[in-house]
Amino acid sequence: MTANTETDPRALEQKPEDFASQWRLIWIAFRRHRLAMTGAIIVLMFYLVGAFAEILAPFDPNESSSANIYHPPQMVRFIDHDADGGWSFSPHVIGMTMERDKFTLKTTYTENPEDKIYLDFFGKGEPYKLWGLIPMERHFLTTENSDERFFLLGADRLGRDMLSRTIYGTRVSMSIGLIGVGLSLLLGLILGGVSGYYGGKVDMFIQRIVELVISLPTIPIWLGLSAALPQDWSPLARYFAITIILSLVAWTELARVVRGRFLALRTEDFVTAARLDGCKRGRVIFRHMMPSMVSHIIASVTLAIPVMIIAETSLSFLGLGLTPPIISWGVLLKEAQNIRSIAQAPWLFAPGGAVCLAVLALNFLGDGLRDAADPYVQDSH
Repeated sequence: MTANTETDPRALEQKPEDFASQWRLIWIAFRRHRLAMTGAIIVLMFYLVGAFAEILAPFDPNESSSANIYHPPQMVRFIDHDADGGWSFSPHVIGMTMERDKFTLKTTYTENPEDKIYLDFFGKGEPYKLWGLIPMERHFLTTENSDERFFLLGADRLGRDMLSRTIYGTRVSMSIGLIGVGLSLLLGLILGGVSGYYGGKVDMFIQRIVELVISLPTIPIWLGLSAALPQDWSPLARYFAITIILSLVAWTELARVVRGRFLALRTEDFVTAARLDGCKRGRVIFRHMMPSMVSHIIASVTLAIPVMIIAETSLSFLGLGLTPPIISWGVLLKEAQNIRSIAQAPWLFAPGGAVCLAVLALNFLGDGLRDAADPYVQDSH
C-alpha cells in the first residue's frame, strides 16, 4: 500500500535534497554560500580575462612611448556635449598635455578639453593573433583614430599602457596557479594515496619525506631554487621551471590530507568488498576510494591556487621569479619598487589590487567548496 502524500506528515517533510545525488547536494549547499558564489564569479571573470587577453587589451603591452611617460589614468566619459548645448552618447576621454619644468625636470599632465579621444567598442586596432593562432584586429575597447592612445590605468616609466599589461599579466599569474596546483595535486594524490593505503614501512618512509619538506623554510627554498636557474634560459623555460619549483614545495599538505582520508577509508565495507571481488590495488585506490573524497580534493586545490599566485608574485617581485619580457603581476609590481612610483605614479600598484582581489575570491570559493563538501551536515541557522 502506498502512502498518501496529502495525509502522511512524513511525506510533507521531505525535501528535494532528500533524493538528490551527492554532487547535487554539494551544488545546493554551495549555492547558498553567497561569498563563495561571489568568489566563483570573480574567479571566472579573471580566467576569462586571461583567456581573451589579446581582445580585451587595448594596445600592445610592450609598445612604449616617450611622449607618455608616467601618463596618469584617464576617466571615460559617455556623454559628449557640443557647442550648441546638445549632447550625444559618445564614449571618450579627455586628452592630456605633458609639461616639463625646466628647472626640476618634473613632468605634469593637464587636461585639454578641446582634445577629445573618442572610443570604439569592438573596433579595429593593432593586429594580433588570438592564442598565437588566429589573426584578428578587433579589440573590446580601442580608439576611433588608430594614431591616438588612451590610458585608463595610466602608463609606466616607458609609456606602456598599464591596463594592457595588467590584462596580459592576468593570464600568466592565474595560469601558473593552475599548472602548479595540477602538478602538486598529482604528487599529493599519488604519494598520499599510496601512504594511506599501504601503511607500514611505506607509510613511514613517505611521511618522513613529507615532514622533511615541511620542516624546510619555504621562502629560502624558493629563493635558492629560483636563483639556481640559469640566467640564459628563455622566458618560457623559466616560466615552467618556476611552476615546477612551486609544485615541488606545495604538495605536502595535500598528501597528508589524502593519507588521513585513506587511512579512514581502507577499513570501510565498500573497500573490503572491492578487495574480495578481486579488484587490483590500483583500481581500489582510483576507482573506489578516490571518488569518495573528490569534493575534499577540489576544496584543497581551490585553497592552494592563491598560495601559488602569491608565491609567483613574491618571487617575481624580488627579481628571482619571472623576468621581462614575460608579463605577470609580480613582474609589474617589481617596476613599482622606487620612491618615484609611490610619490608620482601610484597607479603602478594596480596589479597589487588584482592580486588581492584574486586571492580573496579564491579563498571565498575554497571556503564555500569546503563547507559544501559535506552536504549532509545540517545548517544550524
